[in-house]
Amino acid sequence: MDQTAFTLTSPSFLLLPLILIIVMQILSSISSKRRPLPPGPRQWPILGNILQVGKNPHISMANYAKVHGPLISLRLGTRVVVVASSPTAAAEILKTHDRLLSGRYIPATTPYEDNVLDRIALVWNPSCSDQWKFLRAMCRSELFSAKAIESQATLREKKLTEMLDFLTSKQGQIVNIGEVVFTTAFNTISNLLFSKDLLSFEDQGNAGELKTLISTLMELATCPNIADFYPVLTKLDPQGIKRKMKNCLERMFGVWDIYIKERRERHVKDARKTDFLDVFLSNGFDDHQINWLLLELFSAGADTTTTTVEWAMAELLKEITVLEKVREELETEIGKDMIRESHIPQLKYLNACVKETLRLHPPVPFLIPRRAPEACEVMNYTIPKHSQIIVNVWAIGRDPSAWEDPLSYRPERFLDSNLDFKGHNFEFLPFGSGRRICPGLPMGTRQLPLILASLVHCFDWSLQNGDDPAMLDMNDKFSITLEKEQHLLVVPKRKL
Repeated sequence: MDQTAFTLTSPSFLLLPLILIIVMQILSSISSKRRPLPPGPRQWPILGNILQVGKNPHISMANYAKVHGPLISLRLGTRVVVVASSPTAAAEILKTHDRLLSGRYIPATTPYEDNVLDRIALVWNPSCSDQWKFLRAMCRSELFSAKAIESQATLREKKLTEMLDFLTSKQGQIVNIGEVVFTTAFNTISNLLFSKDLLSFEDQGNAGELKTLISTLMELATCPNIADFYPVLTKLDPQGIKRKMKNCLERMFGVWDIYIKERRERHVKDARKTDFLDVFLSNGFDDHQINWLLLELFSAGADTTTTTVEWAMAELLKEITVLEKVREELETEIGKDMIRESHIPQLKYLNACVKETLRLHPPVPFLIPRRAPEACEVMNYTIPKHSQIIVNVWAIGRDPSAWEDPLSYRPERFLDSNLDFKGHNFEFLPFGSGRRICPGLPMGTRQLPLILASLVHCFDWSLQNGDDPAMLDMNDKFSITLEKEQHLLVVPKRKL
């Protein structure tokens, strides 16, 4: 008989239970060291928190943060969503863990796979790849550098003059201020890209239709989609949202497709570049790349500018004392002259109004959601791999621990403040922060105060039917951009 065989009484066999106990304790210790998920509201079986989010998730998630803390988690179907709702939590995601958490969450409505988006997208690129870095550097040098922004000043002022002339022709009539500003911002961008206007003030129906199309695209990207909650259903597209998105994209691309075709036919390599379309063609971009990048530039530039100016005008009309202070400053600093970009730095109070509007009504309330490519720990909690990560800048702008009397429109809070738009102050992040900060920030911060100052300086405004501005409906409608639920309809009267 083999003398090395185990027996029930052999020392080796008696050691087995002890070894198993030690192994289990080690495994238990390793498991216990893993941090829990951030806290959050109680979940329903299978559904998770889908039914609790509602149609205004920026509000519902802010309310959950008041109960569960600045970093919360929800489960929408099988998806984990982590939400930061305080300056400290935002800094953890956008600064401390920016490199690790800079992936982009791509909704199931997007009709392109990640490998395609990596080649064509800037804002919606799923990762900070070399291609993303190239596209961002190209946009920065050609469109958003200090030199480029300065060279575009004449164009912005020209488009502004056209807007003021149109409004003058509409004295005593009701105008949708959002559509007018949208036409101005859209044509400014189209001239940078194509050297021509794509919209006409005289055909506001076309501008309204195009604005509606962009709004529809953004709504489709954020509407509740069962394929986002249960990715196994993505290819089935059970609600038909991806098909609707594809149709909208084709209509958008059709707006400028003819101009790309014409320019490509007469493009000469290494010829002098007159606009950004020439830059695309010189870099060998195909139509697919050009169409998607144009879409990102138009939607990010025109829609956010429109939304912010509309909110600012609504707040000024509602808060008459603030409006009077803006007018007094304009009279003092500019007098009867037309406003130029060079005047804007002198208008301290007006710039404070722009900042206060962006605090209360950030154009992108969740920024653009990020994704965790790998599991990591943030604020002593585990962020699982592939989690969707949201920074609720709407909630941060109304956080009473960061802002005194946060629900009041008080531009004075910015007069003696060093807070700026550049993403270093995490209580004020209208354009985001970190490597994914909005690339168009330099242009937006020039155009916003210029348009607002001109509207106030050149016109007196009243509401349709003589309604009391104090009773203005200030409810918002959630999408990628945070629009007024009821668009601002006003009557201009020229002053100058």
